[in-house]
Amino acid sequence: MSEQPNPLRDIGDRRLPRMSGPCALVLFGVTGDLARKKVLPAIYDLANRGLLSPAFGLVGFARRDWRADHFAEMVAESVKAHARTPFRDDVWQQLLEGIRFVPGELDDDEAFERLVATLAELDEAQGTGGNHAFYLSIPPAAFDIATDQLRRHGLAGHGRGQGQGWSRVVIEKPFGHDLASAQELERKVSAAFDPQSVFRIDHYLGKETVQNMLAFRFANQLFEPIWNRTYIDHVQITMAEDIGIAGRAGYYDGIGAARDVIQNHLLQLVALTAMEEPTSFDADQLHAEKLKVLAATRPAADLSLGTAHGQYLAAWAGGQQVVGYLEEEGIPADSRTETYAAIRVDIDNRRWAGVPFYLRAAKRMPRRVTEVALILRPAPHLPFLQSDVTNLGVNALVMRIQPDEGITLRFGAKVPATQMEVRDVSMDFAYGTSFAESSPEAYERLILDVLLGDPPLFPRHEEVEASWRILDPVLDHWAESAEPPQGYPAGSWGPASGHEMLARDGRTWRRP
Repeated sequence: MSEQPNPLRDIGDRRLPRMSGPCALVLFGVTGDLARKKVLPAIYDLANRGLLSPAFGLVGFARRDWRADHFAEMVAESVKAHARTPFRDDVWQQLLEGIRFVPGELDDDEAFERLVATLAELDEAQGTGGNHAFYLSIPPAAFDIATDQLRRHGLAGHGRGQGQGWSRVVIEKPFGHDLASAQELERKVSAAFDPQSVFRIDHYLGKETVQNMLAFRFANQLFEPIWNRTYIDHVQITMAEDIGIAGRAGYYDGIGAARDVIQNHLLQLVALTAMEEPTSFDADQLHAEKLKVLAATRPAADLSLGTAHGQYLAAWAGGQQVVGYLEEEGIPADSRTETYAAIRVDIDNRRWAGVPFYLRAAKRMPRRVTEVALILRPAPHLPFLQSDVTNLGVNALVMRIQPDEGITLRFGAKVPATQMEVRDVSMDFAYGTSFAESSPEAYERLILDVLLGDPPLFPRHEEVEASWRILDPVLDHWAESAEPPQGYPAGSWGPASGHEMLARDGRTWRRP
């Protein structure tokens, strides 16, 4: 009998993390919040877990008149403040040997000549083998000049000769502002780097709970029979934050919740939830199945009924009085940028036809939570008195991405010591109580995969462009509409229009 294909078999060697080979990581924008709070601590945590080669170098590039020791002090401060694992002097001393700093502007040819010399010195001193990864923790508008400088100075993949080691580039979201800008960004980056050398960071794809969605679906026969339109009524995907823009007016205004979250994080969760089983976990296979879903996904036919957007207003939230979005420092008084975005999308294929996917992302919600909830159809017949099932809701399978990582199955059960009264109960799996080891941060996994050249967790430009094709009509509709974003009190679950969007379909949002 022939053995059935099992895509999970390919994970075998990945259960135990692999150590990176000799290489140097050049971090552009080292003074920004992302570098200090996420990237640098993740690099240290990888070293602390023994996953970075001793022949590893870290080069900072920024507009600061620093020496290497000043940069090293900043790295140490970031690590001590934000690293997941304890600070160990022996690990730090090993990292310190490979730390270098290059001051300069992105348009400064002399700075890039110094970068070339610094990497050559690192190759000699640390034995990094000419293997270089360039992490662009900089505004998207600067990607063009950065990649062009890398190409012109022989550091990018297209500008290097044979036997000079590999060269990779890491790009942070947002991947463009719309479809046209995403395509232009791809042209600029591909002029310097081969497609397999471009790694687009969506940190949600590095989360253990997101990766567990694949294991949950394809390692278990239990749920596959109900994972379709016959049993699932609709799907809700929520990313709620309990904070405001947190001083990021310069980035957030003009971007908004839809571009910041739905275009990348939530549509990737749609793809992982709805995709068919891949033949393996090879990057090409995962990409192909996700792209099929995104290509079949469309926004609501009537965008005035199938979308909602809002802005938070001043109110009490989290036990304190907070200002509204338009009162935040740096926000124009006439800004139409949404802090709440909700859209309905439908997937035109056999498995999901007729099953709406509702996506919402918002700031100043009552709590911080990201979850994927599959709401099952009600039982076709209940052989109980109406009074016995007053408190019975709907069956739901909920995958909690953060912060309380786990999976909940909600179903009806009989209340003890009564004749027949049915109420909702929950069956819970929680990461924190089921596994002894703590989950690594998403950036640890993703940075290690960049250094290993392992691409399954990184969206390709075709996925990025497919996501923009879904979202662009929504953004255009809001831009052309005379209606501004509807206000909602900070600390509430969003504007009335968001609730009405589901009510028109005879449904309601879950309260996580």
